[in-house]
Amino acid sequence: MKRKVYQAIANPMRGMMLTLLTAGGTTPDTIAGQFGSYRQAVSKHILVPAQCGTTNQK
Repeated sequence: MKRKVYQAIANPMRGMMLTLLTAGGTTPDTIAGQFGSYRQAVSKHILVPAQCGTTNQK
């Protein structure tokens, strides 16, 4: 299912995670540590913008 672009930025936590990712050199594990979360939860947040076509996963 293709998601709408606004869903990629609608969640404030996801927006903060995307900001960290765009700074470069950040991994899901690092982000999870900063938010007191798990890598799997971060990966799910990162997947939404990728499904919208606004980001690439490497």
